[in-house]
Amino acid sequence: MALAAAQRAAPAIDLGLGKPPASSRVVVAMSGGVDSSVTAALLAEAGYDVVGITLQLYDHGAAVSRKGACCAGSDIHDARRVAEALGIPHYVLDYESRFRESVMDDFADSYLRGETPIPCVRCNQTVKFRDLLETARDLGAECLATGHYVQRVDGAAGPELHRGADPAKDQSYFLFATTAEQLDYLRFPLGGLSKDETRAHAARFGLSVADKPDSQDICFVPSGNYGAVIEKLRPGAGAPGDIVHLDGRVLGRHDGIIHYTIGQRRGLGIGGGMTDGNAPLYVVRIEPDARQVVVGPREALAVTDVYVKDLNWLGAPLPAEGVEVAVKVRSTRPPLPALIRPLSGGRAIVSLLRPEEGVSAGQACVIYSCDRVLGGGWIMGAERVRP
Repeated sequence: MALAAAQRAAPAIDLGLGKPPASSRVVVAMSGGVDSSVTAALLAEAGYDVVGITLQLYDHGAAVSRKGACCAGSDIHDARRVAEALGIPHYVLDYESRFRESVMDDFADSYLRGETPIPCVRCNQTVKFRDLLETARDLGAECLATGHYVQRVDGAAGPELHRGADPAKDQSYFLFATTAEQLDYLRFPLGGLSKDETRAHAARFGLSVADKPDSQDICFVPSGNYGAVIEKLRPGAGAPGDIVHLDGRVLGRHDGIIHYTIGQRRGLGIGGGMTDGNAPLYVVRIEPDARQVVVGPREALAVTDVYVKDLNWLGAPLPAEGVEVAVKVRSTRPPLPALIRPLSGGRAIVSLLRPEEGVSAGQACVIYSCDRVLGGGWIMGAERVRP
């Protein structure tokens, strides 16, 4: 059905640049996957002067043959093949040092602080929407287009960021840090499509990546063992310590706090019989200075007040008394009703109207009004519900 729709007509793409497509240069961030490849193909078909750029972000030798990676050796090759098939210029830029400093080092240090980072958000926030955006400007491009499933909507006060039309593929949570200035320059041609429609267009264009699997979140962890990557970046990160119950009992030992996240239940290695009725235990707190993993019953995970820093706000000015919003404190959870109030220094307090579990420092708190992204910030900590 999606293929039939794609075959009938290509979507009318108007990037709103105020000039004919043929005289509008557009840089497309091409990761080698189907989404960015179709983005380039649709824009080229619409007559835009398309330039493809692929970033080499890390030492890809170990990940060349791994399915589901991105920005690795085989992906660079795939992006180059697509560009050749489309007849557009294509450049590979070595951003390894920038990626190491802005994303990989931050990823490792975040785990050492007892946090749970989101490296793909950092990558969008720094390497892609800061460094690559400037490169696109240097090339004389009118805009930078990506294959993200989000929508850029022209509002009364300027461009707005909205969820992608396909709820199953919406990536707005991972783009909350996009600034108003960046949003003015960015375009997301796939925001109104479903993944099936995108793949149908890839088949229509005869792209070699039409059936390529989606990329995984952590592109620089080729084995899936993020602990080993952190140990390589920060030797000694796996220093052992105690697993401690909330009541102070030492229940066991661990092989490094980097292997634990808030809300984790499996893999604690402390067996049963630690609570009344053998109720399962969860990681409720990580104390990096003491190298302790603190566990407790599930009800100890519930929080209502979430504190965020580095707030990026895309809505109307935030009043001191706060506004009612919907928030996502984890990418896989549905939005929750909340009240957000500003604090000093780019911080805010988000009061959830009903408790949420598994909220961890280092994750993002993304703020919505219906389908519009109002912004978000990085979680610093949370107040737990008291009995």
